[in-house]
Amino acid sequence: MKYHLQPRWIVLAVASLVLLGLASLALTDRTPEAKKPAAQVKPALTVNLTEPQRTTLPMKIEANGNLAAWQEASIGTEANGLRLAEVRVNVGDQVERGQVLATFAPDMILADLAQMRANLAQEEATLAEAAANAQRARELQTTGALSAQQINQYLTAERTAQARVEAQRAIARTQQLRLAQTQVLAPDRGVISARSATVGAVLPAGQELFRMIRQGRLEWRAEVSSADLAYLKPGMSASVTPANGTRIKGTLRMVAPTVDAATRMGLVYVDLPAHGAAKAGMFARGEFETGSGVALTLPQSAVLLRDGFSYVLRVGADSKVALTKVAVGRRAGERIEITGGLDAKARVVAAGGGFLSDGDTVRVVESAPAPKSAASASGAQAR
Repeated sequence: MKYHLQPRWIVLAVASLVLLGLASLALTDRTPEAKKPAAQVKPALTVNLTEPQRTTLPMKIEANGNLAAWQEASIGTEANGLRLAEVRVNVGDQVERGQVLATFAPDMILADLAQMRANLAQEEATLAEAAANAQRARELQTTGALSAQQINQYLTAERTAQARVEAQRAIARTQQLRLAQTQVLAPDRGVISARSATVGAVLPAGQELFRMIRQGRLEWRAEVSSADLAYLKPGMSASVTPANGTRIKGTLRMVAPTVDAATRMGLVYVDLPAHGAAKAGMFARGEFETGSGVALTLPQSAVLLRDGFSYVLRVGADSKVALTKVAVGRRAGERIEITGGLDAKARVVAAGGGFLSDGDTVRVVESAPAPKSAASASGAQAR
């Protein structure tokens, strides 16, 4: 008996065989992969680690302020209505006490002085005559040759002539003083800081001609917060840095007795050495040394600045780095104070943290600790 298979059953049988073959091939391909071990993560960088150290740091108070003259003298004219004949100094000149800075034309004063001397001579002659008459009256007083009234007249005339002589002498001294005022003298040793004197000008009394920095002394007027004023005492040393970058050593002279009610800042006056690089009117930064204290520090190379905040890269037991935000304080040499965000036993990347990101894996190498004065903690090398 013969059996005939229909075509559709033949097709189904062939398709089943094909599917079984593909499934077997897929299982064969996946089996080796399941047996392969996971690939190891490649370290991003080879680094050295460091730990926070306790270091003795100087305690400092920072401040800002302006440089100004210790005292500034205003030099003017005492003569009235005289012509300025000569100006002998200019801005920046060093002058000594009593030095002639400018002169006025003395012609009018000399003429008045000559007239006063002539009047004085005339009054002295009148006095001599009145004194002789008074002496004769005294001699004849007991003889009765002159009446009491006449004697009194002679004595009064003598006293009147004497008073006139004294008045003329006073006027003559006034003219001598006016003549001396035609010379403008330096009231102290110092530096001329401003000049308004112009040759040929006729000036009234009291007109300012020059301004002078007395003794050439400058001071730094620093603005310090009211909370820090209690730590500052006269005699403390201060380091002042003007705009030109030159560091100047000064001495605190006085702490202002009041604090500005609006800003809560107080002024501190610091004496600066003469003939330095500082100039009156400059802005300056500075700091006062108030002692020392122990602080937790790291090398500055271990601290990163990102988005305006300070961070360190902590390394865990799995050699992965974690970006940790920290608070920083004082700086001394190559060390920086850590005031918060990190414990004393943490291990952080000593250098090269700028090439790493949070979560990167690193290879740690051991190295001898670098000295505190070293420029960096030596360590990060590109793999």
